Amino acid sequence: MELFNYFRSSASYRVRIGLALKGLSFDYTPVHLVRNEQTSEGFAAVSVARLVPLLRDEDKLVHQSLAILEYLDETHPTPALLPSDALGRARVRALALDIACEIHPLNNLRVLRYLTQSLGVSEDDKNRWYRHWVESGLETVERQLAAQPTTYCHGETPGLADCVLVPQIFNAQRFECRTEHVPNVMRVFANCMKLEAFEATRPEKCPDAQ
Repeated sequence: MELFNYFRSSASYRVRIGLALKGLSFDYTPVHLVRNEQTSEGFAAVSVARLVPLLRDEDKLVHQSLAILEYLDETHPTPALLPSDALGRARVRALALDIACEIHPLNNLRVLRYLTQSLGVSEDDKNRWYRHWVESGLETVERQLAAQPTTYCHGETPGLADCVLVPQIFNAQRFECRTEHVPNVMRVFANCMKLEAFEATRPEKCPDAQ
């Protein structure tokens, strides 16, 4: 397998964690988003979306981090990233989507660039925008984790929701967001970071980290 990846991409980090949890090896191909390498002719030839992460598995291409994680779960089912029961799977997917759909899209590089370069938003206002959506979005996750506290997002083994949560906290810390109002979120984050799959795939440990 080959993973097209950018070290600071939280979506890419999700997939790196999932691959590590499953013990799957892969070739790491960097695509530098800040340098706009995602728009290059070479990457466009393999990625219709021109986004990372992109997973190549032999002759198959899968994009979108959650689709990749579910693909990995179906093709390499052990250890599972999703629970065996329907309600548990729904809860885990909901937790993941609360981050991947409600927080991350408002704060990814394309949006932040549009705010500053096209709308003329100041750097301070851009950062306030970022912090608002992260801090308020994490409150939704906090309420769910507080209602059903476990070691990880769902149960006693890490899964798909943890793959999504941890990269979001890395971004929150990078932009100096408040996290003291989400103690259960931070408890789960701390538990995850005790595991090699989360620690070894940190952004700064990637080959293209700068």
